[in-house]
Amino acid sequence: MDRLFFTLGSVSAFFGVALGAFAAHALKGRVDADLLVIFETGVRYQMYHAFALLAVAWACARWSAVGLKASGWLFVAGTIIFSGSLYALSLSGVRWLGAITPLGGLMLLAGWLCLARGSWRGGKLQ
Repeated sequence: MDRLFFTLGSVSAFFGVALGAFAAHALKGRVDADLLVIFETGVRYQMYHAFALLAVAWACARWSAVGLKASGWLFVAGTIIFSGSLYALSLSGVRWLGAITPLGGLMLLAGWLCLARGSWRGGKLQ
């Protein structure tokens, strides 16, 4: 599981950098400034949670706890829903897509709680 989360975190960080560059170079001047800020928020949270997945991979390699795996999957799903809805909103201008974003945010929050619980209850070192 540690390799999977490390790989997913690395790929997510790659796309975070690529999408950040896309926003800075291809979207600037083509979308309204407020939509560009929304897109950049999606990139920022994707990068935060790419690093979180690397931390989950490290924790999974050290401790065995169900909460750690749950946190990784919550970070993956939360990033897709949170950042993905912001990307879609920014590129389409369809404002109702913003209503989906808090669901992803709740998943990200739950991921942090599961990571805390899983690391606390991880037990012995492997």
